[in-house]
Amino acid sequence: MEEMEEELKCPVCGSFYREPIILPCSHNLCQACARNILVQTPESESPQSRRASGSGVSDYDYLDLDKMSLYSEADSGYGSYGGFASAPTTPCQKSPNGVRVFPPAMPPPATHLSPALAPVPRNSCITCPQCHRSLILDDRGLRGFPKNRVLEGVIDRYQQSKAAALKCQLCEKAPKEATVMCEQCDVFYCDPCRLRCHPPRGPLAKHRLVPPAQGRVSRRLSPRKVSTCTDHELENHSMYCVQCKMPVCYQCLEEGKHSSHEVKALGAMWKLHKSQLSQALNGLSDRAKEAKEFLVQLRNMVQQIQENSVEFEACLVAQCDALIDALNRRKAQLLARVNKEHEHKLKVVRDQISHCTVKLRQTTGLMEYCLEVIKENDPSGFLQISDALIRRVHLTEDQWGKGTLTPRMTTDFDLSLDNSPLLQSIHQLDFVQMKASSPVPATPILQLEECCTHNNSATLSWKQPPLSTVPAEGYILELDDGNGGQFREVYVGKETMCTVDGLHFNSTYNARIKAFNKTGVSQYSKTLVLQTSEDTDSEEQTLPFPVPSERLPLRRMSPFSSTLNLQPSFPGRSYFDIRSSPHQLSLHSSLQSLNVPVAWFAFDPGSAHADIIFSNDNLTVTCSSYDDRVVLGKTGFSKGVHYWELTVDRYDNHPDPAFGVARMDVMKDVMLGKDDKAWAMYVDNHRSWFMHNNSHTNRTEGGITKGATIGVLLDLNRKTLTFFINDEQQGPIAFENVEGLFFPAVSLNRNVQVTLHTGLPVPDFYSSRASIA
Repeated sequence: MEEMEEELKCPVCGSFYREPIILPCSHNLCQACARNILVQTPESESPQSRRASGSGVSDYDYLDLDKMSLYSEADSGYGSYGGFASAPTTPCQKSPNGVRVFPPAMPPPATHLSPALAPVPRNSCITCPQCHRSLILDDRGLRGFPKNRVLEGVIDRYQQSKAAALKCQLCEKAPKEATVMCEQCDVFYCDPCRLRCHPPRGPLAKHRLVPPAQGRVSRRLSPRKVSTCTDHELENHSMYCVQCKMPVCYQCLEEGKHSSHEVKALGAMWKLHKSQLSQALNGLSDRAKEAKEFLVQLRNMVQQIQENSVEFEACLVAQCDALIDALNRRKAQLLARVNKEHEHKLKVVRDQISHCTVKLRQTTGLMEYCLEVIKENDPSGFLQISDALIRRVHLTEDQWGKGTLTPRMTTDFDLSLDNSPLLQSIHQLDFVQMKASSPVPATPILQLEECCTHNNSATLSWKQPPLSTVPAEGYILELDDGNGGQFREVYVGKETMCTVDGLHFNSTYNARIKAFNKTGVSQYSKTLVLQTSEDTDSEEQTLPFPVPSERLPLRRMSPFSSTLNLQPSFPGRSYFDIRSSPHQLSLHSSLQSLNVPVAWFAFDPGSAHADIIFSNDNLTVTCSSYDDRVVLGKTGFSKGVHYWELTVDRYDNHPDPAFGVARMDVMKDVMLGKDDKAWAMYVDNHRSWFMHNNSHTNRTEGGITKGATIGVLLDLNRKTLTFFINDEQQGPIAFENVEGLFFPAVSLNRNVQVTLHTGLPVPDFYSSRASIA
């Protein structure tokens, strides 16, 4: 039950709840803590004035408060409610649980009344410290919130289970630890005294013996109070309103706001909701069991990786020591590669263990809390929190899906050292995967009619020779760096078509393919020379070839990334130059003839978080979760100047979407910029911040609303990243010295929807400024 303890602590004081009340958002607060975070609002914002003007629709009105950004850790630590002229700036403190808490604008007057009965300042409002939803209190003040008696009962049982052991009341000298308590006799017994003084026969056989902790609870607890209505304090709850999802009394049904609503028997709904929560827990319990088994598997993988690493290093050292002294320098390089692979595998598995352990602990805590809630016998108290618990259980169960329980790394080291080369070839010594000992597959043939380039992407297709008798188990596609450098593997697999994304614009690449089986690898195919988005028209004769859009090529997101996903190639036609050469075939794209090339791209469903929702041909995105989720663009940039814009189609409740660029392996379940793989600007309705590696800088006034346009300018020639809002530069240059391969990126939650606009030229004022510089 220790993992349930965080469920039982107040987010304000960090201690166990004392007299907890339930806010309309389903979160709980101590009654005293609720008084401490009240904020007085102007007369014009009060519920009385709203009802008088006809604008009020509820007893509790949510405020449109200018909340501090949850991520502005680099700020001074002070926040204020900016919507009211009379609300002074108040220091933004943190509770022991790390939740931001806004203390009252002025200290409450001295009073000898209890927190529940003490007068609440007129026109007060309260903000939930967990979800930050704000509401104005009516004339009832805090008494208008129902008390969470179920939570009080769970806390009391939890504290009793932690208390010291009870002693026997009948031992004459040194009392022993009690093992049972008789409810009829109201006496604690150890085993010897129970057998001697309370034998299970005669009239005593009908007495009920319970564990000591349960006996102490039954002794100390007063009879449970009957639940009363918050609107009619003298009336007990007797029915359940289906529309409002809350217990009501008969007076609410006759003359209150529930008179026209559908109601059902309190006991029947209590049993129904208990059954629903129990069924939801069954699914979550299965997930927790799988997670425990998965953790055992991951820990075994750590041990296996350690053993494989030690064995591989020993073999490598033995081979290198057998060579002449000229191999020593190369040996050090190879060992460094093995150690790097070793550390990478361990880091990936350990990170997954840590992440899975935290999620399992949270899941177990929620399960134990729900099980304790089910034990309660108070129907109305249970129904007050059952809907929120059922939603939490389903949400937690969904978070365990979508590949969460799949290892991200294998334990094998796919490396083997071949020490057969001659001494004069020592400088070429490298790891190989297989050794040739029998016939290898025939050399693959590139199919030029299906090869094409588009923007900074290239699609290649190949096949085995028609008369080949040796089967191929897979293929290895290699590409150079665009500057005539060494070839690198960009794809290994069984597919015969691959799209490589993230290439440099205006660059010429050499590509080649070879086949492999258990025996070894074939010879390389002829080298294919291809060019991306050339900025001048070709004067040579071109031949059009159709690109079949019905095939599904394997798309490689970057030549230096390990992420693969299946996506259809782009539709349409491309034009190439075919040059006759005994050793090379040239593939030249003339899709664009602009002086400055621009990129057309959309969002990438294959690499996005599962909660991202796509529409409008993947140009419009939103999210199904209240948490921030990341989505990347399909095209990566490593050269040139690139500009794109995003328009805000929907903006509710003042969230903080983030816009910028990221690496392919950026974290997808946190705000953009939280890790070292993203560079972003996050902005609310009043101000913005720049963020990288969870470091917040350059707070700038000016925010976004529905219809706003955010511009992102990535200048890889000057190595800078700049942001714009509604055609005005937002703050200074956000980031400098940015190098490498970057993908456009956005993080948002369900309160935001944005649309991407690409193929845009660089703004004129920036072009003129760059030319002057």
